[in-house]
Amino acid sequence: MISEYQHIVVESFKPSNTAGRHGPIHIRPIPGQAPFLPHMHVRCAKELSEEYPVGTRFRIRAKLTNREGGTPFIHSHYTWPYEVLND
Repeated sequence: MISEYQHIVVESFKPSNTAGRHGPIHIRPIPGQAPFLPHMHVRCAKELSEEYPVGTRFRIRAKLTNREGGTPFIHSHYTWPYEVLND
């Protein structure tokens, strides 16, 4: 896993299947940022999915993790600042 935090671009989207996840709107990395892949779950501030329109892009500080040996996911602390890249 990448232990260093990096700035990546993510976007909100409405998945066709929300099984095992909370809420109707989710956050994913945009393509072209390997190893941050678009199918990976992003854990970050809820306001990104609750206070902006679907499709909004953000620049966040994040890293890959697989806490307790589970499926790798992307983590950004919910109190950290982020940049809105479009309205």
